[in-house]
Amino acid sequence: MTADATTGKRAITAAVAVLVILAGGIVAFYKVPAFHALLHPHPVGDNAAKTAEQYTCGMHPFILTDKPGNCPICGMTLTKIEGSPAPAAAAAVSSAPAGKPSGGARKILFYRNPMNPEITSQSPAKDEMGMDFVPVYEDETKGGGGANSPEGYATVQVGAERIRLAGIQSAPAVRETINRPVRAAGVVVPDETRVRRVQAKIDGWVEKLHSNFTGQLVTKGQPLLEIYSPDLVATQREYLLARAGVERMKESPYEDARQMSSGLAQAARTRLKLFDVPESFIEELERTGEVRRTVTLNAPVSGYVSGKEVFEGTRVSPGMDLLTVTDLSRVWIEADLYEYEAQSVRVGQTATLETVADPGAKLKGRVSFIYPTFSPETRTLKVRFEFPNPGLRLKPQMYVNVALDLRGATGVVIPDSALIETGLRQIVFVDAGDGSFEPREVKVGVRGDGKAQILSGVKAGENVAVRANFLLDSESKLRAALTRMTGGASAPSQPQPKGQGDHAGHGGGR
Repeated sequence: MTADATTGKRAITAAVAVLVILAGGIVAFYKVPAFHALLHPHPVGDNAAKTAEQYTCGMHPFILTDKPGNCPICGMTLTKIEGSPAPAAAAAVSSAPAGKPSGGARKILFYRNPMNPEITSQSPAKDEMGMDFVPVYEDETKGGGGANSPEGYATVQVGAERIRLAGIQSAPAVRETINRPVRAAGVVVPDETRVRRVQAKIDGWVEKLHSNFTGQLVTKGQPLLEIYSPDLVATQREYLLARAGVERMKESPYEDARQMSSGLAQAARTRLKLFDVPESFIEELERTGEVRRTVTLNAPVSGYVSGKEVFEGTRVSPGMDLLTVTDLSRVWIEADLYEYEAQSVRVGQTATLETVADPGAKLKGRVSFIYPTFSPETRTLKVRFEFPNPGLRLKPQMYVNVALDLRGATGVVIPDSALIETGLRQIVFVDAGDGSFEPREVKVGVRGDGKAQILSGVKAGENVAVRANFLLDSESKLRAALTRMTGGASAPSQPQPKGQGDHAGHGGGR
């Protein structure tokens, strides 16, 4: 036999010996308790007492561990769970097979992945990040929340310490009247009933303009312009001749002649008034008896010259616009309201107004008119408000904010923060006492002032969660999902996570 053959046989013999030793070690590790304890000692005494304590995160209650530290999700310091099992009870639970109670301990149905509840295990295990699987107890999957719980929700049982750490607060549902304030952006426009146009009623020419620019403030009776018209000159002469005839006919013995003379004078005077000749001009004509070449037209109302169509020397004809005078002592505000707001608006309702130009000023007005049609482009309804305008604070085309309280409603009212909007329904959590919160679907009516009217689902006197209710929402959905997975009684039949056998985590494998 050569040296090479001898060396090969020795190598094969050594390899076989190593494999036999390894196989024997593996069998001894699982079958010989002393050898298992020597290679992998389990905590005893004080260490066992420490593992009996459980810690959780106030923001993520599904995070459970037997060691203090920080939450792997939000980084908050973990807090000890009230009523953690005593060391003896913890040891009993650890030594008992999964799914079977030991003495008075809670029955564990299975273990779930803390980050993915759909991954479960019949025995303790760890996920890819090294986090321990969370035990699911039998009492956590029973009930499903009761007959009043909406689909996909379950009643949540929360301890006093977790309520304090999570900041869960409740408020009572009360019966009261709730108002519905509405704010809308509006535009200032002139009051159309306070706009006057000065027009020519005769042919003539503008000799002089006393109000010669747009925006000028005029008062009622103030001269606006002087106009020359042959018709006015002729009418003045006719009136003076008729008055002279009346004086001559005073001594006439014929009554009919005196009445006819007086009628002619009165007709000439009325004609002057119909031409908008001021009364003061006619009185001056009667006093002096002299015909004037031009006639002065006065402002019919007080206001601002908002339109000017003529200049000095312009020829005018009947029906022609000369000047426009607008009274801005009261103005209109036109605002657009949405469909759900417009249905409750009524003529006569009071409103308040604020402006960006003068934030400290608040004016009170009222709804004066509701337009009969909606805008097809914006799907809004135009509403007209009437407001006083002291000091000309509100100028046409200015933007303002209008606020009014719509018709109130009386009923069961809760804080608006208690509502959880899912898109298809509204959910609230009712505090049933002893740390139990029951989810309910509610129908909401009027909202306003941070409150909501509840038409059904909650009664007056019941307490609802108003803060941290999103945590209750997550826990309730998770509890309901676990109930569906277990059927409320047993663990789901799912394969073990890859690489996590019955002995994973050494929580009591076989």
